[in-house]
Amino acid sequence: MTTRLRDLGIGIGRYPTGPRNSITDVAGVRVGHSTIIRGDAGPLRVGEGPVRTGVTAVIPHPGDTWERPCFAGFFALNGSGEWTGMHFVREAGTLYGPIMTTNSHSVGTVRDAVVAIESRRRGVLERLPVVGETWDGMLNDIGGLHVREEHVAHALDTASEVVAEGSVGGGTGMVCHGFKGGIGTSSRVVEQPAGTYTLGVMVQANHGGREEFEVAGVPVGEMIPLSEVPLGVPGSQDRGPLDPHKNSILIIVATDAPLLPSQCERIAHRATLGVARNGAYGHHLSGDFALAFSTAQHPREGFDFGASEVESLRVLPNSALSPLLAAAMECTQEAILNALVAAETMEGADGFRAFGLDASRLQECVGRYSGPLSPQPPSPPGD
Repeated sequence: MTTRLRDLGIGIGRYPTGPRNSITDVAGVRVGHSTIIRGDAGPLRVGEGPVRTGVTAVIPHPGDTWERPCFAGFFALNGSGEWTGMHFVREAGTLYGPIMTTNSHSVGTVRDAVVAIESRRRGVLERLPVVGETWDGMLNDIGGLHVREEHVAHALDTASEVVAEGSVGGGTGMVCHGFKGGIGTSSRVVEQPAGTYTLGVMVQANHGGREEFEVAGVPVGEMIPLSEVPLGVPGSQDRGPLDPHKNSILIIVATDAPLLPSQCERIAHRATLGVARNGAYGHHLSGDFALAFSTAQHPREGFDFGASEVESLRVLPNSALSPLLAAAMECTQEAILNALVAAETMEGADGFRAFGLDASRLQECVGRYSGPLSPQPPSPPGD
């Protein structure tokens, strides 16, 4: 069973979580991973390994995601990275197809694979797949381009409501705040006069420096410095430590609240505040992106339904949006910490090593500030 933050007695925020504390608490959302780990840690041989990478798929709803788009919005806290298909999301306010995440050099492969899979299924149609990336080149033979179409197909075909966290899928070779990073997720349920809605987040966390790392306001990065838990190649300066200024994070936000694209963009914007609450701030060469979508309604073919027709929509008033903005921040903050707690120590290319964040050490650090810790409900079973 995977350890999660709340299992350690550490809670984040004031809103309750959904039953899984996962992005899949938003009905219909599913997540699939394909994890590729090959070769023992050792000298990097491009094209051979060691391989520590993968791909993750987020399916927005159980129907045809190409024919039934979702309203969506995008925000870049810092833009040193890539998320394909996002120009159209920002232009039209609609999201088509699955959301894919992988390593920086495999974006094109994953994008092409999604097109090929869809073309075989439905014939050749215009498709602009949404594929985001973060860099795993310290642990992984990223130049070897080991992600293939079969890995993309596996992630899509195995998507389910159970979300594995840590060193899986697109998060396999990622590093966060000087520890092993990866995939994390969390959710919140917001009750208000306008209705009860669920919001969930999944992150691919590969960002932040050790010295800036905080948990619930506790300066954990200063309490567990690199001198105590190092990051890099043991006994060698050939590759040096990972530069936190070149790291990135992908944030995917789902909600069943009926939102317009502009409101989704506001949600995406607030999600990045969760990054800041853990101490990071969007370094110069960091790609920190958030994509938010609503599953509440599906505009017919993105409004291309005829000039003589009028589409009727349900919309949450802006005056009721603030709790969802707060939930997006809370979920992102906790999802990052779930990724860190779940990820285990990994050694890869040229012996580069990223240590997992030790759960007992984290409890000790937070306990110094808050006193004895007890489990925070709920603590759903991991994968």
